This record gives sequence, C-alpha cells and structure tokens, in this order.
Amino acid sequence: MPKAEILDPQGQAIVGALGRLGFAGVADVRQGKRFELEVDDTVDDAALERIAEELLTNTVIENFAVHRVAD
Repeated sequence: MPKAEILDPQGQAIVGALGRLGFAGVADVRQGKRFELEVDDTVDDAALERIAEELLTNTVIENFAVHRVAD
C-alpha cells in the first residue's frame, strides 16, 4: 500500500466515483497491490518478510504486510 503521506490519485478517483454512484460514508480509499506466493513448509515467516521487503515492495513509498493463509 502507498504510505499515508504519498498521494494516491487512484484512491481519490474511487472516492469521488463512490459518491457519484450514491455510496455515502466512504471518507477515503487507498489503492494498493497484492502478491500471492504459494510456498512449502520450508519457507518461514522471516523469509517471507525478507522477500516482501527486498523484492516486492518499494519501501520508500510503500508499506507492506505479510499474511500466511492455510489451505
């Protein structure tokens, strides 16, 4: 996700469109990206954090979160 201090024009456009479509009560939208990795049991959470931080995220302008989901 873009950091809070980074302008998100796509999110702002979505907020405007929601209002025009009659959806009230949405004050802000932040648009981001999502990666899904299928890994085996040898890949631990620390490795997933490193992959996200070193390869998948531009940490200058983006925040990230890693979530492991069981089948």
